[in-house]
Amino acid sequence: MHFKLIFALVQDDNTQKVLKAAREAGATGSTIISNARGEGLYQSKSFFGLNLETQRDIVLFLVEEHLARNILERIAEAGEFDTNPGSGIAFQLDVEDAVGVAQQVKKLSDVVEEEI
Repeated sequence: MHFKLIFALVQDDNTQKVLKAAREAGATGSTIISNARGEGLYQSKSFFGLNLETQRDIVLFLVEEHLARNILERIAEAGEFDTNPGSGIAFQLDVEDAVGVAQQVKKLSDVVEEEI
């Protein structure tokens, strides 16, 4: 089984919606890194040195490659990435190898066969 790693950089108030959408699309788990900061096309605004931008969460999903695109699209929809500028981004990377995913492989085997 081959995997993709989806990175979602999400406004913290949308994290739960993104997690729910990913799970409904077939993601079997996630890792959340809280309180990330970043800048997009425009520089962040500050007030007396304090950042006025909302915090971001980095949400990582290790997903089966045949499910990855659908999960990515559902994440983008739930996080309003294309409709609300600055709300977040998501991208996927190929994973060469992974260990510790035996339970996910058991669960995903039937789902992937149906997808193919």
